Amino acid sequence: MRDRFCDLAILFALLAVSVLPRQSMAEVDYLTEIAPVFQKYCAGCHNDADREGEFSAESFRSMSEGVEDRPAFLAGDPQSSLVFRLISGVDEPKMPPEDEPAPTPEEVEKIRQWLEEGAHGPEGEEPDRMTLKTPHVPSRTELKPITAVDWSMTGDALAIARFGNVEMQRQLRIRDAETGKKKQVWHSVAQLSDLNGKVNSVHFCLGGGKLITASGVAGLGGVATLWEWPLGRKILEVQGHRDLIYDAEVSPDGTLLATCSYDKDIILWDVKTGEPLRTLSGHNGAVYDIAFSPDGTTLASASADATCKIWRVRDGARLDTLGQPLREQYCVTFSPDGNHIAAGGADNRIRVWKFLSRSEARINPIVSARFAHEGPIVQLQYTADGKSLVSVSDDRSIKVWETAGLTETQVFENQPEVAMALSISPKGNQFVVGRMDGTLDFYPIKKNSKRGSRVKEQVAIEIRPKVSEEQPSSTVAEVEPNQSVQSAQDVSLPVTITGVIHSDEETDEDCFRFSAEEGEEWVFEVDAARSKSPLDSIIDIRDESGRPVERVLLQAVRDSYFTFRGKTADQSNDFRVFNWDEMTLNEYLYANGEVVKLWLYPRGPDSGYNVYPGSGSRWGYFDTTPLAHALGEPCYIVRPYPPGSEIIPNGLPVFTVHYENDDESRRQLGKDSRLYFVAPKTGRYVLRIRDVRGMSGENFQYKLIARSRTPDFRAHLVDRKLNVPSGGAAEFRLKVDRLDNFDGEITVDVSGLPPRFRSSLPVTIEREQLEAQAVLIADPGAESLTEEELSRIEFTASANVRGERVRHPLEKFDTVSVEAAPKVHLVIGPAAGGVQPVATSDSGILEFEIRPGETIMLEVNAERHDYDGLVSFGNEDSGRNLPHGLYVDNIGLNGLLLPENQTQREFFVTADDWVPPQTRLFHLRTGNAGGHATLPVRLRILPNSPEAEAGAE
Repeated sequence: MRDRFCDLAILFALLAVSVLPRQSMAEVDYLTEIAPVFQKYCAGCHNDADREGEFSAESFRSMSEGVEDRPAFLAGDPQSSLVFRLISGVDEPKMPPEDEPAPTPEEVEKIRQWLEEGAHGPEGEEPDRMTLKTPHVPSRTELKPITAVDWSMTGDALAIARFGNVEMQRQLRIRDAETGKKKQVWHSVAQLSDLNGKVNSVHFCLGGGKLITASGVAGLGGVATLWEWPLGRKILEVQGHRDLIYDAEVSPDGTLLATCSYDKDIILWDVKTGEPLRTLSGHNGAVYDIAFSPDGTTLASASADATCKIWRVRDGARLDTLGQPLREQYCVTFSPDGNHIAAGGADNRIRVWKFLSRSEARINPIVSARFAHEGPIVQLQYTADGKSLVSVSDDRSIKVWETAGLTETQVFENQPEVAMALSISPKGNQFVVGRMDGTLDFYPIKKNSKRGSRVKEQVAIEIRPKVSEEQPSSTVAEVEPNQSVQSAQDVSLPVTITGVIHSDEETDEDCFRFSAEEGEEWVFEVDAARSKSPLDSIIDIRDESGRPVERVLLQAVRDSYFTFRGKTADQSNDFRVFNWDEMTLNEYLYANGEVVKLWLYPRGPDSGYNVYPGSGSRWGYFDTTPLAHALGEPCYIVRPYPPGSEIIPNGLPVFTVHYENDDESRRQLGKDSRLYFVAPKTGRYVLRIRDVRGMSGENFQYKLIARSRTPDFRAHLVDRKLNVPSGGAAEFRLKVDRLDNFDGEITVDVSGLPPRFRSSLPVTIEREQLEAQAVLIADPGAESLTEEELSRIEFTASANVRGERVRHPLEKFDTVSVEAAPKVHLVIGPAAGGVQPVATSDSGILEFEIRPGETIMLEVNAERHDYDGLVSFGNEDSGRNLPHGLYVDNIGLNGLLLPENQTQREFFVTADDWVPPQTRLFHLRTGNAGGHATLPVRLRILPNSPEAEAGAE
């Protein structure tokens, strides 16, 4: 009886507990206990912008929408709620996935309790999504990093952004208490507060009376705020991004606001209403910076996806993607004249593109790319006149560049802390930087100088040597001992020395002392291997103390390496190098002591550069000897500077080339050496000769010739037997031998052509080039030439050599035979939608115009007669006699051709940015259907557009 009473007592006690009011138990709060859990573990993948699994855990409202076929949770029933079953692992797949952070058992229990209690949401409106649901952690530092800064348009105010606020400073003129003189000081006058999170950008806008700020909270959202200045009143505040805003820019006409965010989007807003107009999507990473073009019609963006994009503002169309960068891009800007775009980022390089896609989709060609800093570039701005560019890097350095050649003019190294904020004064004479330690500093920008503050000479090498007086040459025999600089044998130049590399010691070298005046040019060449001597010579020049004489300093401006395969010592084609599209023709490429020069662009990713001279064995420059190079071996684009130049460092090496030569660099003497020497100052020098392998012997004989440099040339008619179709044209080639490094223009002309024959001469063989092509045209009714007619045809080559006009005759034609009309008659003409001729000569030659940096479309038409086969015009050499720097573009590896039975083909001619103004005839040539050439057309290369020229200055 007593046991039954106890049982009933316990039962009544339990029932009493179960009917206690809910208010007596601690109810789970959604905002403080549940929302943070879903935000931390779920909303990264399941959010309103990215509804993975068709579900969003970003807000209570989103969760209430459930998934596609069922609710996400059931109030009062946690065991049937999808959210709880996945989080607790009852259902598969368990969420979050195994490789992601998961809620603790206590947090899972809180969710179960919340569901069981009825899954109550927040009361009233959903709280601001940028409200951080994290505990407050007091700061332990007094530092207030400066995150952005901007100079007012009038130059008398600064906006300095930090976390949560913007400080406004005015420039005041006060009297110094000690000196009594007036001075300019910056004084804080206002604070713009209550900003969400870090302020990433601040800009004066709308004539300088307004201020736009960009801020936000990482992972939650961003805010762009328009302020009235100097009142400090909020005019407009816009929110729409799902992550913090990195930049906010007002268009030049003041009607649009553009914002970019970590959420990968750009949003354009109406400044008056604050309403979003359109979203620009297409980046695959955070968008760190944006910039309006000066006319406001386009917008440039820099992104973590290693690209910059160009957008048309009126409809949001993407006009171009600048894909050359290798890593994230943090900053982008237009030049003040709107002709160029500059960007920088995590690959430590500054790149400049020519801006062409102003209203329609076009490729914006890269103009310059420079390895600029040893760390990522975080800020980049032009001065108002566009003549200087300032870059800030997190390697704690700041540099000023002249924009014409993108050359450093000033460097401010070893900053006390990383600078993240930059603004240039409206006058362009100084700039201000804000650092992560909260300090602000001002630096001057030097004007009217292309030399850096640490640079004596910052111009590419241009030596005007003194012509050595002609003197009779003597012949002397070497006299031992002469193995060292101290025991060198004295000789007078010019001289021919006979000797032998042989000694009782293990190795031998012969040294000869000579005198030279500053600027004198001397040539030293060895005759050994050509005379069957086993000597593999190498010669160099030293000063009287035995130090090598410097010839040139080569500063690397871009780094690269060999791809696909290595290179032999002779190969002049297929130089495949990493990041080749940032290189341009006529740049020097340095690799392991060898210097070559880029001659022709690759035809695509499956081909490489051709280097000078364009065919045959490649040339070395600065008397360097061509070498074999391995796959993956580093190489560099370099700029030459005179010895003694104090070159501003850019993080890449500076190579010193001395007066030295192993195998003659232009490949005319085989293994024998030839060295061109310009005396840097009046004095005595020592010439040393030895075997490059360190070998010697009684039969290692040589003849060493020292003479003055005598530049000259010899021109040759290569094709001396021509078959010309009646009413058509045949090509003939003209080549030159350049002697003693003569690199000037050479003009070839013809006289004595009989009636009914015409040619495209005169033609100019351009500087440094070895060949030109011309055509001989036989009008209808022309007959094969007789020996007497051939004898009257004379070719003459002429050039200016050291101020004098020098002329040399060429070979004559051996035969000129006129054949029947060609089976395929080829004509170059305008293409539909392409450029149209601006003139037509009396002989029917069409004239087209092109500017540097442009591509024009032409058309070749074929009139077929009993021939339906393939007509090939060649590969990279298909544009015959085009000026250097112009080439037939977009032809791929198969070259330019007309497939079987086709009679028309469009083709494109591109002019590089640097090509000088000129007029030149060019043609196409085929070896099919009997082989013949088209009639030539005239290309007039115009000067660069005035706008582009101004932008490059």
